[in-house]
Amino acid sequence: MILLQISAAQGPDECALAVRKALERLIHEADELGVMADILEEESGRRSHTLRSVMVAIQGENEQQFFERWDGTIKWICASPWRKGDGRKNWFIGVAQFKPLQQIMESAIRFETLRASGPGGQHVNKTESAIRAVHIASGISVKVQSARSQHANRRLACLLLEHRLQQQQNMHQAQLKAERRLFHNQIERGNPVRTFVGMQFSPQI
Repeated sequence: MILLQISAAQGPDECALAVRKALERLIHEADELGVMADILEEESGRRSHTLRSVMVAIQGENEQQFFERWDGTIKWICASPWRKGDGRKNWFIGVAQFKPLQQIMESAIRFETLRASGPGGQHVNKTESAIRAVHIASGISVKVQSARSQHANRRLACLLLEHRLQQQQNMHQAQLKAERRLFHNQIERGNPVRTFVGMQFSPQI
C-alpha cells in the first residue's frame, strides 16, 4: 500500500481545481490498471468543487508502477474559468508519497466497529465494516470506511493515525505545517512528470 498526496501547494484557485481533476483522473486510471484507490482525507478549496489537497491510499499488484506514473509535478494547461481575458494557462500541482516516520503498536490503539454511513442504495455496505481507531495516549481518533472489509479499514486507520500523530509532533516542534504539507513550497514549476490539457483534463500526447 502506498499513501500519496495531491496538493495545490500555495497555488491559486485554479490549482485547487486541478487537484480535483487530477484526483478524478487518478481514480479512473487506477481502475483501468486494477489498482484500488481509496480517498482518506480531503481539504476543500476556497471555491466549490475544488480541493487544496487530498490523500489517497493505493494498493494492488501494480501499485508501485502506478505511483511512479504520478510522482512529481503535474502541469495543467487550461484557460482559467474565473479570470476572463487573463493570458495565464499553465497551472502546477504536486503529487508526493507520504511515508510515516513511526509505526503505532496496535496495543496502543482502541478499535471500534460501526456501520458505514453515506448515501443509500446497493453500494452501501450493510455490515459493520467501518472502523473508528483511537490512539489511547493522545486521544486522537479517525474513522475509515472506504474499504469493504474490517481488516482493510483497520489497516488504513492505523496508517491515518500515524499520519495524524506525525502532524501533531511536527506542530509541537514549532513547524508551521505537518509533513504532508511540507512539500507545498517545494513543487517544481518545470519538468512535470505529466501534462494534462483542457477542462476534460486529457493527457497530453
